Amino acid sequence: MTKRKGNRGWRWLALWWHHFSLFWSTIDAQSRYSIPEELKQGSVVGNLARDLGLGLSDIFDRKMRLASDAGEQYFSVDVGKGELIVKDRIDREALCGQSASCVLPLQIVVENPLQSHRIEVEITDINDNSPSFPTQEINLKIPESVLVGKRFPLESAEDSDVGSNSLKSYSLSKNDYFSLKFKQTKNGQAVPELMLEKPLDREKNALHGLLLSALDGGNPARSGTCKISITVLDNNDNFPVFSENEYKISLKENSTKGTFVIKLTATDADDGLNGEVTYLFGSRTPESVLSTFEINDESGEMLLKGPLDYEISKSYLIDITAKDKGTPEMEGHCRVQVDIEDINDNAPEILLTSKPSPVREDAPRGTVVALISARDSDSGDNGKVVLHLSKTFPFILKPSFSNNYELLTNDPLDREKISQFDIELKAFDSGNPRLSGSTIIAVSITDVNDNPPVFTQSFYNVYLKENGVPGSILYSVSASDLDSGENAKISYSILDSKVQDVSVSSYVYINSDNGSIYSMHSFDYEKLKVFQIQVQAKDQGAHSLSSNATVHVFILDQNDNTPAVIYPTSAALGSLSHQRMPRSAKAGHLVTKVTAVDADSGHNAWISYRLAEATDASLFTVNQYTGEVRTKRAVYEQDDSSQRLLIEIKDDGQPGQSATATVSILLEDGLHEPILDLRHKMSEPSKKTGRITLYLILSLASVSVLSLVTFLILAVKCIRGSRSSGSCCMRRSDCDDYKNPNRNLQIQLNTDGPIKYVEVLGGDMMSQSQSFRSCMSPMSEYSDFTLIKPSSTTDFKEVISVLDASLPDSTWTFESQQVNLLLHTGL
Repeated sequence: MTKRKGNRGWRWLALWWHHFSLFWSTIDAQSRYSIPEELKQGSVVGNLARDLGLGLSDIFDRKMRLASDAGEQYFSVDVGKGELIVKDRIDREALCGQSASCVLPLQIVVENPLQSHRIEVEITDINDNSPSFPTQEINLKIPESVLVGKRFPLESAEDSDVGSNSLKSYSLSKNDYFSLKFKQTKNGQAVPELMLEKPLDREKNALHGLLLSALDGGNPARSGTCKISITVLDNNDNFPVFSENEYKISLKENSTKGTFVIKLTATDADDGLNGEVTYLFGSRTPESVLSTFEINDESGEMLLKGPLDYEISKSYLIDITAKDKGTPEMEGHCRVQVDIEDINDNAPEILLTSKPSPVREDAPRGTVVALISARDSDSGDNGKVVLHLSKTFPFILKPSFSNNYELLTNDPLDREKISQFDIELKAFDSGNPRLSGSTIIAVSITDVNDNPPVFTQSFYNVYLKENGVPGSILYSVSASDLDSGENAKISYSILDSKVQDVSVSSYVYINSDNGSIYSMHSFDYEKLKVFQIQVQAKDQGAHSLSSNATVHVFILDQNDNTPAVIYPTSAALGSLSHQRMPRSAKAGHLVTKVTAVDADSGHNAWISYRLAEATDASLFTVNQYTGEVRTKRAVYEQDDSSQRLLIEIKDDGQPGQSATATVSILLEDGLHEPILDLRHKMSEPSKKTGRITLYLILSLASVSVLSLVTFLILAVKCIRGSRSSGSCCMRRSDCDDYKNPNRNLQIQLNTDGPIKYVEVLGGDMMSQSQSFRSCMSPMSEYSDFTLIKPSSTTDFKEVISVLDASLPDSTWTFESQQVNLLLHTGL
C-alpha cells in the first residue's frame, strides 16, 4: 500500500498520535484496548501486568504468554515490562474488510497455577486508502438522438476505509453537455450517473472526454479519478430497459449446480435488430461471479454454475447488461444482489489453548489440567457450540468465557489402576441438523510413592542341610512394588534379631539388590535346628515405604556322627568289658547287652547290632535291634573258658557310620546267674534301697503335679486365646512375632537293656526339652534313680556327684562311664 510523502506524512503521524492517545479510554474493565492500524512494530498497546493485576515477577515466573484465536500473530508480550506490543503490521482492511467494527480477541495464558484472561484489541481505521474505480477509463456510446435528461449509470468507486475515511463525494470535470447525478439504491448506496444536459450533435462533436473524481472524508482527503470517453452514435436511439433497476434474491449455500437463480427481462422499443436483446454479465464482472453463475444470453435466465459457501462470501452484487443488435448497439443495465443463506455445514472444531501437563496422582480436586476452546465457522445458532466429555472420566469441563473451557480434576486418581487417560471431547452446535466434532486429549498420571513393597509370601520355609559350604545361597525372597521409577526400586535388608544370643547377621547376610540370602558359615544340626530371619523390603521413594517377611530356616540332619557305645565298653575310656557266664547256661541265656547312641536324628540315628567276630560264632548271637548278647546253644565241656566277641554297631544313614565294642566272656563253673542275684539283692531291705525308692516316688509325684499344672495352664491359655483370637493352639507372643507351636508333655519309659529309665519331656517342640530320667543298671545291686537335664552340663556334674555318693564302687565304674558318655554326646 503506497502512502503520500511530505506534508501528508506529517498529517498521518499527527492523526496516529491522536488515535493512540485515546486508546486508553476504550479499555473495558481492563480487557479492551484500541489502537489505530498500521502501527509500527514494537509500539506499546497496553500494560498487561498492571491491567491484569500481576507483578513483573509474576510475568516471568508464571510464564505469561499470548494465545490468539487469529491465524497470524500480530502481538507479543514483553516479559520484562509486562507490556503488550505490536509484533507485525496490522492492516485493518485485510482483517475486517468493510466491517464497521474490527476487534481482535486475544487470550493471555499464565501458568503455575494455570489461568487464562481474555482481552480484545480494537483496530481503528486510518485514512490509508484512496478511493478507486474498477477501471481507469469508461467508454460510453450514446446515440445522438438521446433526449436531454437521459441518465447513464457509471461505475461506483470503492474505498477500503470505513467511517469518516470512506468514500464521501464525486465530482465531474466541467463541460457543456453532461452533469453528475446520483441514484440511491435500496441499501442506501449512492451510484453516480451521467445526465445529458444538452442535445448531442455528432456532426459537431463525435467524441467527448470527461474526468470523474471520487473523494473520501479523511483529513487530509484522498481521491481517485476515472476517465470517461463518450462516443456519439447515430440512428439506434432506444435502449433496452429492464423491468427493475435492481433485483434482490436469496439462495441457500447448499444449492446444487444448475439451480435456477432469476429470469431477467429487458425490452427495447425499436424494431428489427435494434429491438432484439441479448443478455450478458457486465464487462467488469469479477471472476468469482463468473465461476459461480451463468446467464442464458437469449432468455436472460441466470443459473448456478458453481458451489456456494456462506463462510467465503455472504453476498454477490452482479451487473447485468442487455444489448440490442442495432447499429450502433444500445445497452440497458441492472444489478442483481444474491444473498447467501447459511446452513449448518461446518462441524465444530476443538482447539487446545494449552496442552495438558502430566498430573500427579495425588492432585487435589479442581486442579487445572488443560485450557480448551471450541469454534464453529457457521453463523447464528449454527455457530453456537457446546463442549462436553464423551464418557465418564475423573475430570470435568468448566466453562470460562466465549466457548473457552478449563479441564479440571474431579475425582481421586490412581496411577496404579490407570496411568494415562485418553479423554475424548465432543463439541455440538445448535444447528439443524446438529453437527459435532471430537478430539482426544492424552493426560498422563505421574506416580507418587503410595504403595509399599509386597512379598510374594508373608513367610518362607527354607530347608538347609547341615555342614554346608559357607557363602552358599540359602534362598531368594522377592517383593514387588506397584509404583514406578524410584518409587518401585526395592532394596532388601535383614532386621537385627538374636539366634542363641548371637546377632542373626553373624549367621546370614542378604544381597540388597535381588533378595538372595547367603550363609555366613556352616551349620550343625546338633547345635542349631531352626531359626528365623526377618527380611525387610524398602522402596527408594522420597518417603520410603517398607514391609517385612519371615524366613524360617530348618537345618536338616546329615549322618555326620558315628554311634557311641555306652555299655558295656566306653570308647572314651578305652576299657575292655569282662563278663562272667556259668557253664551251665542254656540256649537263650542273656549274657550282656550292648547299648549305643547316635547324636544324629531320624534314620541317621537308627542303630543296628551285628556280631562281627567271635571266638566261637556258634555259641553266641547278637540281637540286631536291642544289642542283647545271648547264647545260641548250651555250653559244652570242650568250649574254651575264655570267649571274645567283636560287635559292630552301625547307624542307618547314607553313607552309614559304625563303631565296635569288644566283650570278653569268662566261662566259670558254679557261677550263679546275675539276674537271680540281682533279684535277691533287690529283695534285701537296706537304707540305701529305701532312700532310692523314696526318690523315685517323690520324682513320679513331682512329674504328676507338673503335668497337672501344665495342663491347667494350657487350658487357661486356650480359653483366653479363644476369646481374643479364636484359636487356643496358636497365639502371638508379646515379645516377638514368632508363632510358638503347641507345648507338649511326653513321658517315655524304656524297659529294655541294662539301663532302665523313664523320660519326661516338657516345653516347646522347637526348643530343647527338659528331660527327667530314672536310670537303673542291672549290673548294680541297687535300684538307682537320678534326675538329669540333658541340656545342662552342670546338671550332669551334679548327677555324677549324687551317683558317686549313692552307688558302690563296683557299680560306679559303669555308671560314671555312662554319664560321661551322655555328657559328651549331648544326650
